Amino acid sequence: MKKIVLTVMLGLLASSVGFSQKGKWVELFDGKTLDGWKASERPESFRVEDGNLVVEGQRAHLYYDGAFNNHDFKDFEVQARIMTFPGANSGLYVHTDFLTGDWPKQGYEIQVNNSHTDWRRSASLYNVVDVAEVYVKDNEWYDMVVTVKGNRIVTKINGITVVDYTQPASPLRNKGQELRLIKNGTIAIQAHDPKSKVMYKSIKVRLL
Repeated sequence: MKKIVLTVMLGLLASSVGFSQKGKWVELFDGKTLDGWKASERPESFRVEDGNLVVEGQRAHLYYDGAFNNHDFKDFEVQARIMTFPGANSGLYVHTDFLTGDWPKQGYEIQVNNSHTDWRRSASLYNVVDVAEVYVKDNEWYDMVVTVKGNRIVTKINGITVVDYTQPASPLRNKGQELRLIKNGTIAIQAHDPKSKVMYKSIKVRLL
């Protein structure tokens, strides 16, 4: 009986903590370490340098695995401060789940790419709503905000809306991309290839 009561109390406490955090920005990257993050395949593709998360190296993904909301987000916003270097490609995944290898299967990838050979540019909803227009230059810091609420995803660069997508009841997906759906999950940062270098200065989340 005591065990049941304790479990219920802990559940209520967790719920109240989550509720109290709604609307407040919470920084997920401390600028010093990768605490709270878990890398797949090749951890060496991610490092912290001069307060920045440097993404450079072979394909790998860095998943948020920290304590905030038990790294499980549904209705939320994520804001990342990003700088791309010439020819770079990266991505920010939402509603995804940890995989030890390969490209993440679950959730949506928001493109980070201003000059790579792949024509899909920053803030595209990769392979769902692709945008060719370039909104920001390489070698400049910019803010990208992704809002996920209900069945809608909105992406913005420096306050300008790039994509406003409402997922239909029965979305059509290419083979291998059947799990690119709004559900719930964590966020992840992509290291795309050895020639790509991207830096993230801040990665913040707030619950909606």
